[in-house]
Amino acid sequence: MTRHSVELLTRDGCTICARVRARLAELADELGFELATTDVDAKALAGEPGLRAEFGDRLPVVLLDGREHSYWEIDEPRLRADLGR
Repeated sequence: MTRHSVELLTRDGCTICARVRARLAELADELGFELATTDVDAKALAGEPGLRAEFGDRLPVVLLDGREHSYWEIDEPRLRADLGR
């Protein structure tokens, strides 16, 4: 069975992002997915502006296996369903 990955797109100083990150960490332990966090502003400064251009006005954004799953909040019932839990 392939382990799912969840990526949180965020930026420094975003309090909603911090709250969503904390909840995703709890869910990762419970549901068994890999969790990564990406700061879109840091990526843009490193020469990769694509994430900030696409998602920067909707942060935080949750990606499930590389696809947009939800933004601003975690759609937890949908996430559980999509993970088969």
